Amino acid sequence: MQKDLTQGGVFKTLVSFSAPFLLAYFLQTFYGLADLFIIGQYTGAPEITAVAVGSQVMHMLTVMVVGLAMGTTVMIGRAVGGKDYNTVGRTIGNSIVLFGILSMVACLALLTFVDDIVSLMSTPPESVEQTRHYLTICFVGVPLIVAYNIISSIFRGLGDSKSPMYFVAIACVMNVLLDFLLIGVMGMKAEGAAYATVIAQLCSVLFSAGWIRRNKGMFHFGIGMLRVEGRPMRNILQIGLPISLQDGFIQVSFIVITVIANRRGVEVAAAVGIVEKIICILFLVPSSMLSAISAIAAQNIGAGKPERARTTLRLGIFVCLAYGFLFSSVLQPTSDSVISWFTDDSNVILFGGQYLRPYSTDCALAGVHFCFSGYFCACGMSIVSFIHNLLSIVLIRIPGSYYASIWYPDNLTPMGMAAPLGSLLSVAICVGVYIYYKKKK
Repeated sequence: MQKDLTQGGVFKTLVSFSAPFLLAYFLQTFYGLADLFIIGQYTGAPEITAVAVGSQVMHMLTVMVVGLAMGTTVMIGRAVGGKDYNTVGRTIGNSIVLFGILSMVACLALLTFVDDIVSLMSTPPESVEQTRHYLTICFVGVPLIVAYNIISSIFRGLGDSKSPMYFVAIACVMNVLLDFLLIGVMGMKAEGAAYATVIAQLCSVLFSAGWIRRNKGMFHFGIGMLRVEGRPMRNILQIGLPISLQDGFIQVSFIVITVIANRRGVEVAAAVGIVEKIICILFLVPSSMLSAISAIAAQNIGAGKPERARTTLRLGIFVCLAYGFLFSSVLQPTSDSVISWFTDDSNVILFGGQYLRPYSTDCALAGVHFCFSGYFCACGMSIVSFIHNLLSIVLIRIPGSYYASIWYPDNLTPMGMAAPLGSLLSVAICVGVYIYYKKKK
């Protein structure tokens, strides 16, 4: 249901609104983690690498869709805050048309170039065929990924973060059950993981469509609003496109790091793939704060309450710092044990522990600039997030990982330090822009 985020205690609003975000992100991340965990119980390093590489490509596509959909969330949030329900309907209509076209174009393009993508990832020879099968099946399901995320972005802009949580919960349960059936019972390896993911996404979209039919009253929308209009489309793209490109560049940096790891052998590739999945889990709180802050701040800015938006930002940063320092401290002595949950290969455990220990410190630092990104997005300044992430990637993350792999060929610890150092640069840029913007206002 639609919810007013401009009233009540700020901290209570932030926690209550971000909690469903957190659970939804956890369940969505659990997709890939479950695939990786289950396939690791029934197969070996080549299959683990195939799912790790394939799911990383799919994760890149997903976060770019989520970033672009942020434009829809923010525009709807501002309109709801300003009680402009005609703009709400027009934004929904333009978003459906825009994302429908993009999903079909992306699906056809990805299927056409699937072999090139597998090659570009420098996939180890033992995993090439399995990776190709995994991606081909998942690319067919791209329209389903887009449909789920645009529906979720509309609900969140309206102030409802619970409904998207229900949608992804259905998909998560289906995904796990199908993983055990297709991988464990039927022995379908990477293809089984891909089929499980696509079928689960289909169930989620069907469930959300039924949910909308039963709750028509919350939408200020009619079929006649399904059209392309200059101003609403421009507003969606102006906010969402920089976020989408930013998230895309971040994922490109992860893929480049994966390529560097893949060239060091299948054991290092498997270790890096497992750690990336763990990091996705660690980043759930920062990611939920980014999304929650953008939606809450958008409504408050639309309602003429900028100080309440800034208070939301400060509280979000505090939560992320406390969470990040806690989990980083826990993982320093336990990294090897955590990696061993996914595999019993001693070399993969050794390399994974080396990589995870320094990388886990990024949770606190990234949480800070995630919160700033959500705030800047709500202010219509998403280009700031794009710039600081681009500089972080180009100046530190990619070159740092590359040279660490050359200078320390037998140790992944230096390579794991590239991410937190890059986040440190992003934090510095965000703080500087925020101080300047606040003084200017």
